[in-house]
Amino acid sequence: MKKTILILLVFITTSSFSQVNLDSLLGIWNDINISDSTRMKAMDELAWQSIHIQPDSVLKYSDLLFDFAKKCENKEMMVVAINTQGISYYMAGNYEKAIESYKKGLKIDENAGNTLGVISFQNNIGGIYWHQGNYHKAIEYFTKSLKNSEEIKDSNSIALALNNIGNIYSEQNDHQRALKYFEKSLVIFESLSNKEGIARSLNNIGLTYFDLGNTKKSLIFYEKCIAIRKNTGDKVGLIKVFNNLGNVFSKEKQQQKALEYYTEGYNLSKDIGDLHGEIMSLNNIGDVQFKLNNFKLAIKNCKNAYTLSSDVGDITEIRKSTKILYDSYKAIDQKSMALEMYEIYIFISDSILSEENKKEVIRQEFNYNYGKQKAIDDAENEKLIAIEQQEKEKQQVISYSIGLGLGLVVIFLIFVFNRLQVTRKQKLVIENQKELVEFAHQETQQQKKIIEEAHQEIKDSITYAKRIQSAILPPAKLVKEYLKESFILYKPKDIVAGDFYWMEHKDGKILYAAADCTGHGVPGAMVSVVCNNGLNRSVREYGLTDPGQILDKTREIVIQEFEKSEEEVKDGMDIALCSIEGSKLKYAGAHNPLWIIRNGEIIETKANKQPIGQFDNPEPYKTHTFDLESGDSIYVFSDGYVDQFGGEKGKKFKSKAFRELLLSIQDKSMDIQKISIDEAFENWKGSLEQIDDVCVIGVRV
Repeated sequence: MKKTILILLVFITTSSFSQVNLDSLLGIWNDINISDSTRMKAMDELAWQSIHIQPDSVLKYSDLLFDFAKKCENKEMMVVAINTQGISYYMAGNYEKAIESYKKGLKIDENAGNTLGVISFQNNIGGIYWHQGNYHKAIEYFTKSLKNSEEIKDSNSIALALNNIGNIYSEQNDHQRALKYFEKSLVIFESLSNKEGIARSLNNIGLTYFDLGNTKKSLIFYEKCIAIRKNTGDKVGLIKVFNNLGNVFSKEKQQQKALEYYTEGYNLSKDIGDLHGEIMSLNNIGDVQFKLNNFKLAIKNCKNAYTLSSDVGDITEIRKSTKILYDSYKAIDQKSMALEMYEIYIFISDSILSEENKKEVIRQEFNYNYGKQKAIDDAENEKLIAIEQQEKEKQQVISYSIGLGLGLVVIFLIFVFNRLQVTRKQKLVIENQKELVEFAHQETQQQKKIIEEAHQEIKDSITYAKRIQSAILPPAKLVKEYLKESFILYKPKDIVAGDFYWMEHKDGKILYAAADCTGHGVPGAMVSVVCNNGLNRSVREYGLTDPGQILDKTREIVIQEFEKSEEEVKDGMDIALCSIEGSKLKYAGAHNPLWIIRNGEIIETKANKQPIGQFDNPEPYKTHTFDLESGDSIYVFSDGYVDQFGGEKGKKFKSKAFRELLLSIQDKSMDIQKISIDEAFENWKGSLEQIDDVCVIGVRV
């Protein structure tokens, strides 16, 4: 899931008016008997008041202000008018016009020696380039802004520049470095009691923790941010944090809750005329609809987002909409449309994450640090200056090449968009074709062959990985030897799985578990191998048989394994672990519960609410002990069964239905129960995709 990009614009205003009626401001402007400076301030306030109320009028008001200020030779108010023009163009999605306005204001402030104005325009220009995916130009302007801010020791501007640079690193997936910039920015904004700046930093820190997989921390920072933005009336900021909150709930598989936040952001963006917020919200709504299997709604929202983002040249949002459109068209078997969307998505992804962008970010940081070192030791750096000059000459050639390349990208996108319009008119013919239209020339046939060969190689590798993963699962013969009346329903979502089942026999105790590792497919399978090894070592190497102690030791082993990585790994495992010795049952769990069915009733024992892995303030896992009675049925399971979407309304199966199902088949043997549970799952799922791995273990005493 792609993160929401936040652009940090510095809005300049010199007005001293309070929140007054627009008609009153217009009256002051039209009164020629009032001083010129008062009239200009009134028009400036009128433009600002209109941004969220009458967005179409802002350009007219700012143009009137600029022309009048120019007539009065008031350069300060000329710059104010230009800044307002740029903001208006930005909110309308006209990025090229916004850059044009900001560069015009930048030149005036540079000639006038107004460093604060220069800093503001540099931030704004960098922000627009950022939205266009032109990160090497964005980091160039942000770094210039930081240097100028430090020269005049303006703390607010320093904090803003740090925040912007942090966003560039975040977009390049260097989240740890981005977090350092955001935290530095927050400290400065807090020292200045700058609520707007504090809110921006809080939002970005929350966003970074989300990217690092720590949704709990991200929610904490988002909630603080919302409180401030509601207090200050920052509607544009609220749109962004609403979308960020939606991303958290979507990742937590609370799609309806996510949809509520995305819709709130969309409605607010429509109300205030924030086109970027509208595009972002549409894409996110489309993503949720796809996850809910509402493919037509997903296509509708993302087509609108794609059209709007193509019109304004927002390359990052184009990338997101084409990815969701590809997945949605593929889901409804519109192969030709899916292929077109996929080709655009790959092209855009390659340009956004290009090595040139990454190198430029690193180069700019080097230039910045080099400039600071120069002030400390000027003599030593004379040699470096010569080297840097050569690098600048080389970089100028590279920059021209990149500029030409980006121009070709824009031309290509326009061509692709026009081509899609033609293709849509032909869709009735295309949809009736069972197979993709034969490629028109030999080169396309060769591309198809390469893709098929690569796909087969990947499939063969994953199939071999399945053989390796199967080797760690206890064989059916061993399970039946120790648990005669039992079944294991194991249904991986993909060829390999994050779910696994485990069994050991030690000191007369039968130990078994149903485990659910982070993710599914190949990533989940890799985590499952680490967690399975942790369970084996806890029993075989450390001689543990108490379920709670086994989970404590397994958590310790898993954390030690992941700490070997240079990057922070947040993956782990949910598990229900049982030990049976005669008529004595012991159980401990991480998130996954234990159900015992006795005399037609379910006795539920909840697990510790902490995973096997990294967790804030971890506690020892609790071992629960039970005296079993003849005829008791014991069930442990992962969440894949109850979370499956299906039925007439495409909703989750849920725990209540699973309870009723188990109670209804208690008179059946465990082998028949397995068949009944499997059939119920498939009937519920119907034609929908299985969303997660499934593991259910049943044992009868």
